[in-house]
Amino acid sequence: MKLWQKNTTSTKEVEQFTIGRDPEFDIVLAPFDVLGSLAHATMLESIDLLTKEELAILKKGLKDIYQEIQEGTFTIDPGVEDVHSQVEFLLTERYGDVGKKLHSGRSRNDQVAVDLKLYYRAVIQEVLDDAKALFDLLLTLAEKHQNDLMPGYTHTQLAMPSSFGLWFGAMAESLAEDMELWLAAYNLADRNPLGSAAGYGSSFPLNRTMTTRLLGFKDMHYNVINAQNNRGKTEKAIAFAMAGMAGTLNRLSADIIIFMNQHFGFVKFPDNLTTGSSIMPHKKNPDVFELIRAKANQIQSGPQNLMMQMTNTTTGYHRDLQLLKETTFPDFEKLKDCLQITKFMLEHIEIKPDILEDKFYKHLFSVEVVNDLVLQGMPFRDAYKKVGLDIESDDFAPDHTVNHSHEGSIGQLCLDEIRTKMETALAKFDFSAIETSYQKLLEA
Repeated sequence: MKLWQKNTTSTKEVEQFTIGRDPEFDIVLAPFDVLGSLAHATMLESIDLLTKEELAILKKGLKDIYQEIQEGTFTIDPGVEDVHSQVEFLLTERYGDVGKKLHSGRSRNDQVAVDLKLYYRAVIQEVLDDAKALFDLLLTLAEKHQNDLMPGYTHTQLAMPSSFGLWFGAMAESLAEDMELWLAAYNLADRNPLGSAAGYGSSFPLNRTMTTRLLGFKDMHYNVINAQNNRGKTEKAIAFAMAGMAGTLNRLSADIIIFMNQHFGFVKFPDNLTTGSSIMPHKKNPDVFELIRAKANQIQSGPQNLMMQMTNTTTGYHRDLQLLKETTFPDFEKLKDCLQITKFMLEHIEIKPDILEDKFYKHLFSVEVVNDLVLQGMPFRDAYKKVGLDIESDDFAPDHTVNHSHEGSIGQLCLDEIRTKMETALAKFDFSAIETSYQKLLEA
């Protein structure tokens, strides 16, 4: 039976098609569905739609289900449409008609919406924890290798001296700046849609401020239509945040794949972290970074996927919205996996020292020589021309000393400032307040 079912049933083909992959995603949403129901039940008692005794029964029942979810024994029975139905059926089976009262004042639309918001807040925290761990490692590597020079490139051509410290620091700062996109996404996820019902509110005197507080939301979607229309908008913001961070990982991976190439040989990894060829005994393939690169590209396609899915949807609920999960949920898991394996690999990276001592890289120092001549009083255009002619006549023999001292350069990596940038960004996410709210719900 379905919650909405009267005297007719859907055909098997229609049921299978419309349910799709929802059961696997509903298991992920299960703990959040219970938390949302605890807040909703508490609110219903405050407006006299439940007695104190009925609230006590529902709280006990919901907490028992929550414990089953935590222990991994909770399942969605065959024939039960979704997690919301399963929770309500369990309550009704165990405690009778009081279980049927829980749905008063809400629709599955706002129930799903609040479950998703709670899930998004939780999984964003997991992503940021993984990103911070990688960030810390990148800064450690930047400090360790700040004096190890390497070539810098523009147009994939040899350009100017760089350093591994500068490169690692760049990736770290990119992660810190990715947090700005995450903050925008998080702020949309941190708004309560519960009480919007099917998108047009309820004739019950719901206390939406109360459920907002109980679930630790920073704010609510006040207009009930906007609360419904925000489905898709929140996911697009999240997709852009994921795409931004995936872009950082993509570039890091693409660089390392090149740096591992034998023509470069700048970095290497232990043999057990690379793969071989079935016919070429010498091969050490960068499969991990190639897969990170590819998965990052898949994640970067997310915003376009969601935008196209939401195109032409009018105000109000549409079943189209169900499919948002098929992009968003897997992309979260891909991103977390990529962050974790990138950190694991970089913990074992080996840097080749003294790369720029090879005469092959002497032209990298052309700008250094031009600048030295300018500092000695020669006009820049004259210095540029002189060095260019020296290179063309193969009469260029530069000193390999690099004197970069300004902020963010090889000689001043500003690692403390980059760390502060990350810490300042992370401080804007108040995850502890959410955890405190959940504890109060589960202990009350």
